[in-house]
Formats: sequence, structure tokens, C-alpha cells
Amino acid sequence: MKDFSFVTNSHPSYIESLYSDFVKDPSSVDPELKKFFEGYDFAINSENGAATTTSPSDSGAAVSGTQLAKELGVFRLIRSYRKRGHLIATTNPIRERKDRHAQLDLAHFGLSDADMDTTFSSGASVGLKNATLKDILAKLKRVYAGDVGIEYTYINDQDTCEWVENHFEAMMEQNLSIEQKKRILLKLNEGVMFEKFLHTKYIGQKRFSLEGGESVIAALDTVINHAADELSEEHSVKEVVIGMAHRGRLNVLANILKKTYEQIFSEFEGNAPADTTMGSGDVKYHLGFRSNIATPKGNEVNVQLTPNPSHLEVVDPVVAGFARAKTDILYNKEPDRVLPILIHGDAAIAGQGVVYELLQMSKLHGYRNGGTIHFIINNQIGFTTDFDDARSANYCTSIAPMVDAPVLHVNGDNPEAVVKAAMLAVQYRQVYNGDIFIDIVCYRRHGHNEGDDPSFTQPKLYNLIKKHANPREVYTKYLLSNGEPDAKKLAQDMEKRFWDDLQERLDEVKEQPLPYTLQAPEQAWKSLRHSKPEDFDASPKTAITKKQVEQLFNVLMDIPEGFKPLRKIKKLIDDKIKLYKDKGEIDWATGELLAYASIVADGNKVRMSGQDVERGTFSHRHSVLHDEDTNEMYNRLSNASPDDPNAFKVYNSLLSEFAVLGFEYGYSIADPNTLTIWEAQFGDFANGAQTVIDQYIVSAETKWRMMSGLVLLLPHGYEGQGPEHSSARLERFLQLAAEYNIIVTNITTSANLFHMFRRQLTWDFRKPLINFSPKANLRHAGSYSKIEDFTTGGFKEVIDDSAIKAPTKVKRVLLCSGKIYFDLLEKQEQEKRTDVAIIRLEQIYPLPTKQLNELKAKYKNAEWVWVQEEPRNMGAGSYLFMYPENFNIDSFVTRPPSAASATGFAKNHLAQQQTIIDEAFNVK
Repeated sequence: MKDFSFVTNSHPSYIESLYSDFVKDPSSVDPELKKFFEGYDFAINSENGAATTTSPSDSGAAVSGTQLAKELGVFRLIRSYRKRGHLIATTNPIRERKDRHAQLDLAHFGLSDADMDTTFSSGASVGLKNATLKDILAKLKRVYAGDVGIEYTYINDQDTCEWVENHFEAMMEQNLSIEQKKRILLKLNEGVMFEKFLHTKYIGQKRFSLEGGESVIAALDTVINHAADELSEEHSVKEVVIGMAHRGRLNVLANILKKTYEQIFSEFEGNAPADTTMGSGDVKYHLGFRSNIATPKGNEVNVQLTPNPSHLEVVDPVVAGFARAKTDILYNKEPDRVLPILIHGDAAIAGQGVVYELLQMSKLHGYRNGGTIHFIINNQIGFTTDFDDARSANYCTSIAPMVDAPVLHVNGDNPEAVVKAAMLAVQYRQVYNGDIFIDIVCYRRHGHNEGDDPSFTQPKLYNLIKKHANPREVYTKYLLSNGEPDAKKLAQDMEKRFWDDLQERLDEVKEQPLPYTLQAPEQAWKSLRHSKPEDFDASPKTAITKKQVEQLFNVLMDIPEGFKPLRKIKKLIDDKIKLYKDKGEIDWATGELLAYASIVADGNKVRMSGQDVERGTFSHRHSVLHDEDTNEMYNRLSNASPDDPNAFKVYNSLLSEFAVLGFEYGYSIADPNTLTIWEAQFGDFANGAQTVIDQYIVSAETKWRMMSGLVLLLPHGYEGQGPEHSSARLERFLQLAAEYNIIVTNITTSANLFHMFRRQLTWDFRKPLINFSPKANLRHAGSYSKIEDFTTGGFKEVIDDSAIKAPTKVKRVLLCSGKIYFDLLEKQEQEKRTDVAIIRLEQIYPLPTKQLNELKAKYKNAEWVWVQEEPRNMGAGSYLFMYPENFNIDSFVTRPPSAASATGFAKNHLAQQQTIIDEAFNVK
């Protein structure tokens, strides 16, 4: 609201004149003043029994400027409490709040204590018709400055803003039922006693306890039950997907997802799960879990907690993508059915840029999933860093207004307030399908972990925490002092029963896990297996028939009647048709689209996203066409699937690598029968998503036995475009390659690209694939393939030199990968060299050792030289050099070692490139 202090401080006659202007023409005054005058008229006329369309002056009521100024002051007071009351709300359970200069004292609104017993009609806007200022102020403090503070007035849509306002005010005045209070006490008891038990039995072990924030358990319990039980069938939730970091994770697993205590205790003992047949595993507070939860009213909710590494917020986009996939696959794109919940730490949500990226994605067509409920376990400290040093904003949630997401700041020692906030959050998310934040201000009883002493850096704060009762004790005391005399006995009985139960489970009295029914995509995952080394000796057959090639080619090249593509695009398509008909060849872009078309024709799905992927950064793909006159869009693969025109989905992403790749990874782990693809604008930019690559893509199968068939397309190749547009950092992926965790390819033909994509879904296991894609060579005639290359065989890990007729006379074999092959081939053909063979390594990892050794026997008199465009300290050379037992290379031809990946000067680039080519053919 605008500050109208200049009005209330003006002479009464000025205010009278404003009101007079309003009576004559309501549109002549400021909209905020108009709203005030309308409310004032309504209240006065209601009091006088007059029609609401009649102004007080018409009905004979005297209107004074002084009276109006006071009324306007009260109106401003109410609006200001709604906007800034959160700044003085009693949300901190441990210490006094920092003064944020809320400017809510009466004098700021032209009011004083002398007005406390005066009746004001403006109170009607908070449900207090003709109430005294004293009563109005008491309600404002109770609702907006109590144990919950709300930020919402920045919401641009007026209806949404009013919905939040009305529902919040009603919710804060609502009294919970005795059953709800018992449920809160039960969940607090479970949360507190679980931590107390672990602290007693496993002294000094890291568990990242929830102590101080146990109200989170009551809040999550409320969200799940409220979402499944209390909403209409139209809005009821069937699945909940949770992402969270360490703090409270074990508590959530035990008391929300019902992971058996025996499993948790076994992990504390350091025992490996019985089904671990490969991989190193992970620590207990990173693990995921899934269960079917029965609600109090007998509904069933599928609840999944995703695995999460120590890079705290990296899980956020993974959860978002996983939830979107579930919505697409199981619920016909109905976002209300799947509810994502993210649990953040205050320092992480304020400091990690991926949160901003995620929020920017939240309403975009390719990434929206119906809104996320964000819980912040606000420790008021990050490891040892005070919040004053952890953020510049007032709140750790100050990013929320960017997407008009309401924020509820709640005192963690008031579990009833936390539960009310949780109920409101569920209702808002389901009605508006938008994000909402609940900032639970609490404390961390121990240090960053249980072996850490926080008093080293925050002695004063931790002296307060040491003396502070836990949330269960605080709530029991509250119930006793607020008319619940049985609360103490109830709490004591619960404590004894729960403690005995924990002890029995620790003593290996077995607890049966909850029954779990696999969903369709989970059954599909279960039907797959983990790979074996021999799987990579040769690829499976992935060819399609010539009839299928022709049918799908025609689908790709067909343009609907009346659709007018750009003339340049029309010529491109005509050229592809001519190439196909005249020479029986398929270019790179068509080979790629043909792969997607064949996959969806088989009944599977393809999802592709990234910056500019619809057209392709290098203007080769053109999977979506735009009408020259209307800008209408046409998906060229919409007719490839006989049953689903949306089986191929392609989305231009926001300018993000981290969040978008995380989202696509999350999507890929939800369904093994969707080929999920992320393409970098330039491969160099993948380093902006390195956390997702390191923590999930290359390691998830080893850590969590979680497969993914995600494809990364990383444009790569040295063409004189400088250090930021040359290298996709092949060496980094090869350094991360082990235990058959990923596939790394660098392909030179359209047919091999076609088979590469099809192989991803043909295998009866899934592996992430990183393909180093061409840029300029997308249009190189040497990359075109004959139709028969698509109708026979499968992916070729190695391509021999077909021009060599006498292999025993070859003195040097040039082993290379990707773009440089064409430069080498050009020199070989120009000089008609028969003493040098060029072999293409199309798959670098897993290295096709068996095939290479067969070729080595074929060229038995030759030395083998690895040739690469990259500097000596980059590319695949160092990987091959490190593992001579796999395949021994005699020598290496590369650029000199370099700190930057490429030169920024075109002449230098050409000179370096020519040196590589000349040296490669310098046979001694």
C-alpha cells in the first residue's frame, strides 16, 4: 500500500475535498484512496441503514475531514500490519528479534493512545465492524504479529492476494480440535523421543538431528494428511515427493515415511544392505526411501524421499523434475495429484543460486509441476556462520516474492501455528498451483553435527539453547495452561511407550516394513537389471526396416496444409528430401530426428530440453517450425507416434544449466521408457551444472543403485571460436568414468547417432550418456549416412578405415574421435596416403578394448598414435595414457598443454590445427 501519511497529516479541509472528489467521480482519486472511501461509505451506510450505493452526504450523515483522517489512519494501520506485521511477529523462540524498522507505532498513522476507545468503521476490513481502535489493534497483533508472520502483499493478482489474506486471517483465529492437538503431541513425542534415543544409544555419531525443530514432523504429517483427507476429490493429493538435506532426515524417514527402526539402527551399526551387489553405498543421512502411507481417514499416499548428497540444494530441481515426470506419466498431467515438498536450511536457501534458478523455472511450460511447498528449518545459523554474515536480505526466504509466493514465518516452539501454516500451504498450493514457503524459525540444539561444539563460535546463543525446553515440553506446558489437564499424563504415557518400542527394535525385535505396491514406472525399472562388463563388448541391434525409415522420413518432412514455414526452412527441408531421393543419404539433423521418431513410434516417449533446442543452437534441428505469418508452431514429430501426438516433447529452457540439468535428471529417474535429453548451448557451459554431474549423473548408481538413461548432448570441437566455445571438457567426464557408470561418445555419422539414441532404450539396463556433438560438422557431407546404415546393425563403437586395402603395409594408425577425423581424412585423401590408416573411436567409455585389439592385430606392423585437437592435458589422451592395460598407445599428437581450453585467435588456431595434422602424418 502507498504511504498516505501526507494525506492524514494534511489539513482536514484537504481530506474533505478528496472525499468530495470521490463522491462526484470515484475514478478521480488514487485507487488506494478509492478503496478506502468505498469501505468507509459501506460501513457508514450499513450503520445508518441506508442503501450501500448512497454516500453518507446523501443520507444526511456529516462527514468531517478530521474524522476521515482518523479513519484513513486506521485503514493504513490495518494495511500496514498486513504488509509489515511479520517484521515484529514473535517468530523467534530463542531470542529477541532484530529491529527491522516496521514503523507500526500509532503515531505513524496520525493516531495515539487517546484514540484507543474511539470506534472506527475501518475495522470492518478485519471483520470488526464499528470496533474500537483498541480491539482492532489487538486483533492485528494477534493475527499478524503473533507467532506467525506472513508476507503476501506483493502478490500482483488481486484475487490471489485477497484469498491469502482471508484464509490466513481465518486460519489464525481458528481453534484446533482436541483430536488435532493430540495428533500434534503424538508427532512431537515421536520426533523428540527418536532423537533422544539416538543421542543416548549412539553417542557422538553423526545424525544431523532435528532437535530444536521437531515441529517439522508435525508439519509434514499435517501436509500429507490434509492433502489426502481434507480436500475435495478434484484437489486431493495421491503422491508426495520430498527433497531435503541432512538435518532431520533420519527423523523424517522414521516418523513420516515409516522406515523401520531396525533398518535405521542397522545403518547406524554400519551394516551394508543385503542387496548391495555393486557400488560403494552412501552414508545414512543421504539415503532415499519410498512408502505408501495410510492417512487417518484411510486414504493412501505414495511418499518418496529422494537421495540427496551434501551439496544441499542440488536436490531441488531433481525433485521438481521427478514430480513433473510422475504427473505426466501417471496422472494425465494433473498437477494436483503430485505434491513436491522441499526442506531447506536457512543458510542454504539464502546462499545457493540453484534456488533462484528453480523458482524461475516454476511457472514455465516445460518445467511447471503445480507448485512446491518449501519448508525452511531455520537454524538461525549456517554451520558456524551467523545469519548476519549469511545473507544481505531480511529473510532467508526473500527470494520468494520473485514468483509471488507467499511466505509464512512461524515460531518453531508453537506447533499449532506450524500446523496451521501447513494446512494453509496445502490449500494455497492446490488452489493456485504455485509455490509457497513456510519458514520455521527454530534452533539447532547441537552443532553442525553431533561431534561439533557450537559454543566455540556462538557461546551466548548456545547458552540460551542449553536452557531452553524442547518443543514437546513447551507444547505440553501450553496445553496444561490452556485447559488440557490430561496433556501431561498423555505425554508421559506416550514417552514411555515410544521409548520401550525403540528399545525393543534396537534389541532386534523385528518390525515389518510397510507393504509397498510398485507403480507402473517402478515396475518398469524393476524389470531392468544392472549392467555387466560383457554388455559393452558390442552393441545390440537397433536397426529399423526400410519401410519404417521411409514412413518416418515422410512424417518429418511433411508440412501441414496451410502452414507457411520460413522460406529458408522450406529450402532446408527440400534439400533434405532431395538428398534422400537422389543419393539415398540422410544428413545429421534428419538422422537425429529419425531416431526420436522411431523411438516414439515404438510406443516410448522422448523429452528434450535446453537452451534453444527446438531450433538447435547451430540451426540444424528445427524440430519445431514457426509459421511465417502467424508464428503458429508445428512439432515435426507430432505424427510419429500412432497413439500420442505429444510423445515427443521439446522445450526451450531458461538460461540455466544447473537447475535445468537437475530437473531433467529427476525426470529421467522417474520413467525408464522416456528418453530424456538435455543439450547444452555449448558444451563448455556444462560446467555450470557440474554439481548435478558429480553428485547424481556419474555416481547415483554406485551410491544408491539408482539408474538413469539421461542423455547429455554437449557441442564440442575446435573451430577457432575461442576458449569458451570449443571444449565440452571430455577429460572431466573420462576422469569420472569408472565401474561402467556412464557412456561417453564422440560420433561422426548420422547413422551412428541414430543407433546411439535407440540403444539407450534397447538395453535392458540404463546408463547416462554423454555425447560430444559436432557444431560446424553438423552439415559436413562426410557425416551423412546411407539408408542401409539405418536398416542394418547397431551402434559402432569403432569405425575402421574402409579405404585401406593392404593393412600389413600400414606404418601408422591414427586413432581419433570426433571432428578431427574429417581434417585427417582430408589430408589422407589429398596425399593418397596408404601407409596411414585412420580409425574412429566413436565410444570412448567404456573403451571397446576387444574391438581395438582385433584392429591392432589387423594392423600388426603399425605404430598406434592417438590424435586429438585438445591440449595435451585435456581431451581423451590422458585417459588412454592412464590405462595402458586396457589399450596401449605408442604416442600422442595433441596441442601443447594449456591452461585455457583453446586459443582465442583464429590464425593461431589454424596454425595449431595444421601442426597437429602434419605431425600425425609424419611417418618416420
